[in-house]
Amino acid sequence: MKYLQLRFNKPVRYAATIIYIVQTILYTGVVVYAPALALNQVTGFNLWASVFATGIVCTFYCSLGGLKAVVWTDAFQMVVMIVGFLTVLIQGSNHVGGFNNVLEKARNGSRLHIVDFDVDPLRRHTFWTITIGGTFTWLGVYGVNQSTIQRCISCKTEKHAKLALYFNLLGLWIIVSCAVFSGLIMYSHFKDCDPWTSRVISAPDQLMPYFVMEIFATMPGLPGLFVACAFSGTLSTVAASINALATVTFEDFVKSCFPHLSDTLSTWISKGLCILFGILCTSMAVVASLMGSVVQAALSIHGMCGGPMLGLFTLGLVFPFVNWKGALGGLLTGITLSFWVAIGSFIYPAPESKTLPLPLSTDHCVELNITTTVAPQISSRPVLADTWYSLSYLYFSAVGCLGCIAAGIIISFLTGKQRGKDIDPLLIRPVCNLFCFWSKKYKTLCWCGVQHDRETEQDYPDSGSAWKQGVESGLQNGLKQDTLAQIPGYNPKEKSYSNRVPVKTTYF
Repeated sequence: MKYLQLRFNKPVRYAATIIYIVQTILYTGVVVYAPALALNQVTGFNLWASVFATGIVCTFYCSLGGLKAVVWTDAFQMVVMIVGFLTVLIQGSNHVGGFNNVLEKARNGSRLHIVDFDVDPLRRHTFWTITIGGTFTWLGVYGVNQSTIQRCISCKTEKHAKLALYFNLLGLWIIVSCAVFSGLIMYSHFKDCDPWTSRVISAPDQLMPYFVMEIFATMPGLPGLFVACAFSGTLSTVAASINALATVTFEDFVKSCFPHLSDTLSTWISKGLCILFGILCTSMAVVASLMGSVVQAALSIHGMCGGPMLGLFTLGLVFPFVNWKGALGGLLTGITLSFWVAIGSFIYPAPESKTLPLPLSTDHCVELNITTTVAPQISSRPVLADTWYSLSYLYFSAVGCLGCIAAGIIISFLTGKQRGKDIDPLLIRPVCNLFCFWSKKYKTLCWCGVQHDRETEQDYPDSGSAWKQGVESGLQNGLKQDTLAQIPGYNPKEKSYSNRVPVKTTYF
């Protein structure tokens, strides 16, 4: 968040911090609520007792261990998640007659139709919504989310940070693939008697734990492995979120007001913030229970807040003429648009003509006796309910990001553009320099007055001229071998650089 203060001013930084705090609290509430459903279905343990127990455990070890405890528990919990998934996949496929039988039933039930090029943005899941909308959503998660950035900058070198992201990508592929195959196996198992349609379970998110209880009915202990798998993902995410919330609040608000705190007092304040945010995140699970599908709710929250944040950083990095008024106005515009469409979609769910749910059967349910009360159909849906509010939730991030960028540019032109010569060149990424065939004249024009070729020592009193010259050369011409070699701390063998000055920014 400090970048926003350097590029614009403190109000922009504080506004972005508040939005990040709101996003993380909402998202963490969803994460806490999800495994409580699993534990309730598997063991009959009270739903809300499970929610609060999860919050207490995460808050406890996050407060005591800090980021180091979060990272080490994440590594262990990743192993538990994969083992739990593989156990379910192996036993589930054997239970339904093998994986070939699973694929055959899925194909006959149209569950393998994964390529849909319909360009209608109101359709829930198509090639375009997943590709375009998913790109904006995950850029917000990996590009500007404090939880991710905090882990990257804690790495020893740039190379280690890149390796961590590559391993994260590999782990994400494994988890998503396991989840998809688990869904196919569940469809094969419940093909003729859907538990949700027959009211055996109260929410679609309880389908997986119900399936686990059926296939492991004669294997005591294995349902507990699944519960451990579900809670591992929760503990990992919740602990990282609480740690990031405490760090951001301490750095952006507490240290700004009280810059001369002792290390001991800073440590106690940080621990207190962990406890405070642990309570808030756990309490937010009540709201999460009203938001429908857990996956849709989680991605919607990332889109609602992550999209405008992505737009704000894009304004700062790519558009030198955008001033602080444009940045702040763009951020508020993006947040307004994304929250408007998201809240509207929760109040007025999209019609089935847009979601296109695949048929589910209860023909072979034993002793099926369902009493259904049909609610009166209300025809007074607003016009926006079937258009704007029916927009795919994967596009929420794109709406917020593009709205922020457009409003920021317009407001900056109306209020007076930022003078390029007043901006530190290291705060701008000259995108036009990527086009090597452009002449220097056109590149200079696109710099909007930012002096990327400036080499004045007075602007960098804490850095040597070699460091500044190497960094500036790299930013202007790309990170090539000859420019990297000019940066002190660069290791040609590892092809990365080490942090030159260790700065203590958190107190855990």
